[in-house]
Parts: sequence; C-alpha cells; structure tokens
Amino acid sequence: MKKTNKRIDREGKTIAIMISMFCRNNHNNKDGLCEECVELSEYANLRLESCVYGAKKPICAKCPIHCYKPDMREKVRRVMFYSGPKMIYTHFILGMRHLFARFRKIENIPRSRKI
Repeated sequence: MKKTNKRIDREGKTIAIMISMFCRNNHNNKDGLCEECVELSEYANLRLESCVYGAKKPICAKCPIHCYKPDMREKVRRVMFYSGPKMIYTHFILGMRHLFARFRKIENIPRSRKI
C-alpha cells in the first residue's frame, strides 16, 4: 500500500488543473484532455510520485534535480507560464499555495535514489 503525502497530492491536483486549463484554452478541448495533455499529465504524476524529496519537495523550478525529460520539461513550463497567473482567479487557494511554495527552503538530500 502506498503512503499518501498531502504535499504531493496537492501538487498533483495543481498540475492537473493547470494542464486542464491549458488544454481547454489552447487545444480547444472542451470535453477533457487531448492525447498530448493526457501524456503530459501522466508523466507529471509519475515524476511527482517518484520525487526523491517526498514530503519536503520543492517546486520543480527550484529543484536541483531535474527529473523531467527536456521536451516534457519545456511542455510543463509552457503550461505553467500560461496557467499559473490564471490559478489565482480560478483556484485561489491552490494558486497561492503554489506561489508561496517558491519561498520554501530546499533541503539537501543524498542523491543515492534513482529516479
């Protein structure tokens, strides 16, 4: 049985909402996610679940370990650049928590775990 983590769950919910907003407004998908966005969402959730920081996870932009493939990292950047500012208006609490996470201190961890 997997151990749940509130921060990882919240970040998963945040990225899912951001991808949904991006897809709905840029790929004209009103009914759900397009194939590209489904793939990105699944990939982002996989990366979140296998984050070496666990409960002490920093936001990905400030993380010293870049676990995303370069092409997926660029896609997530585009999604966050588009959806991030809109989160404050549509999902205020999640948006503010994500914004304040930028100021959280990053702890050093050993790099022994493979991603």
